Amino acid sequence: MTITVAPISPVLGAEIRGVDLAAGVDDTVFAVIHQAFLDHGVVFFRNQSTLSAEAQVRFAKRFGPLHRHPAAPANDDEGAVFVIHAHRDSPVANGNGWHTDVSCDEEPPLATMLQIHQPPDGGGGDTLFASMEAAFAVLPEDQQQQLQLLTARHESEHVYRGRYADRGVDDDGADYPSTVHPMVRTHPETRRPSIYVNRSFTTGIVDMDADDSAALLARVFDHIERPEFQIRFRWDANDVAIWDNRCLMHFAIWDYWPNERKGNRVSIAGDRPFFDPDAPGPRESGIRVSDGAL
Repeated sequence: MTITVAPISPVLGAEIRGVDLAAGVDDTVFAVIHQAFLDHGVVFFRNQSTLSAEAQVRFAKRFGPLHRHPAAPANDDEGAVFVIHAHRDSPVANGNGWHTDVSCDEEPPLATMLQIHQPPDGGGGDTLFASMEAAFAVLPEDQQQQLQLLTARHESEHVYRGRYADRGVDDDGADYPSTVHPMVRTHPETRRPSIYVNRSFTTGIVDMDADDSAALLARVFDHIERPEFQIRFRWDANDVAIWDNRCLMHFAIWDYWPNERKGNRVSIAGDRPFFDPDAPGPRESGIRVSDGAL
């Protein structure tokens, strides 16, 4: 089949057609996938077969070494396969809130690959994705420069403590990660800047008064969660998504209780976020919001 890359919106997202992930991909096909991933931030593959954990891990490793989640139970020897599962008795549903995966790590995951094997009966369980490149690009230049000078704390104790007790995780004595990252990070491959904070893990701005920090973060959170920067993906059984945690946030909507949603997630290891003042500025976003200021 001919491989096609069909953009979902001018801001982010593309559907890749003509690829059977279960059959494996050669270097030429992977090069197309990887470029689309860099160009669009998140790529989707519909009408796929159910991938075994081994096949999903094998494909994910084409992007690089795998990332191990600091809290969730693992379902394979490498600790890479994280079963996403919410049902009637779940106390939480993973991803139900705006976040960038495990931004609390010193080296957060580069990308995440998710296949939903069982979408909820009756619909629901969509995932929102938001471009942090576009969110940065529309800010006035003085506000871009302000954020580029700041760093923020990313913590996880409040997120992970006791979160997976229903899956048999005893985290007594566990030390959950906390770190500091630049509020604007440079993408190590595209060299484009994006805002790097999120409502789930980011708890404060370094060297700023607590009240001023809370006020500025609240304005930034409201800005980056604007619908102009978003797409919404509706899952069918065995659809696959791969998203770039270095320039996107996402939100897995838990609107299907008491129905069940299940799939396998694998993340690829990343590097420590940095800001390079000599890198090119943001590309034109095409977005014209009525008020792009914080």
